[in-house]
Amino acid sequence: MALTGQTLRVAEVLGPITTLGPGRRLGVWVQGCPLACAGCMSRHTWDPRGGRDVGVADLAALWRRALADGYDGLTVSGGEPLEQPRALAALLAAADQVRRDAGRPDADLLVYTGREDAELAAAPEAAAALTHADAVITGRYRAGEPTRLVWRGSANQQLVPRTPLGHRRYRPHLHRLADRPGLQVRVTAAAVHLIGVPRPGELSALERDLADRGVTFQENSWRP
Repeated sequence: MALTGQTLRVAEVLGPITTLGPGRRLGVWVQGCPLACAGCMSRHTWDPRGGRDVGVADLAALWRRALADGYDGLTVSGGEPLEQPRALAALLAAADQVRRDAGRPDADLLVYTGREDAELAAAPEAAAALTHADAVITGRYRAGEPTRLVWRGSANQQLVPRTPLGHRRYRPHLHRLADRPGLQVRVTAAAVHLIGVPRPGELSALERDLADRGVTFQENSWRP
């Protein structure tokens, strides 16, 4: 597969993450989202001019290394991945090939999109970009429809298995409620990353708790 020159506009790549899909995962957050859902905790990923261009070959190499380290899957979120359908298609095709070459066909590929099923059906290029995805979580985030369904931010969002692996891995979780806090904290040299799907009030409670400990944010990703 020729990946030379193919790039994805990316906000962040982190691993292992444990709150956006089953097991230990590599997370890729794409940059750019026109949907701008009210209450989104990742407003920093909206501006398509933000982030950085990363080669699909480089992302595939990170995925190969993650599989060697025993990761269970790859999660692509954002931002809105389907704003870059060709690059997303290239990434998922490369990730599929890497897991086969690594002897890890059990490692699944999960994509989050704010697009609704009807929008996907009306956009062939976007739908084709998901060819290699084992499961997709679809639908806008609606702050007024909170849910405890695992890995989903609002009750309207759908977890859709798409492949035999996707059905095996995700069918037990279609109606499963989260049994632990929805956020994972990762600290890097540049920032404190809150990863996952927060429950209602969880971000505000975290801010208050940190303030009580003398820690305040200069800026955060969930307020303008």
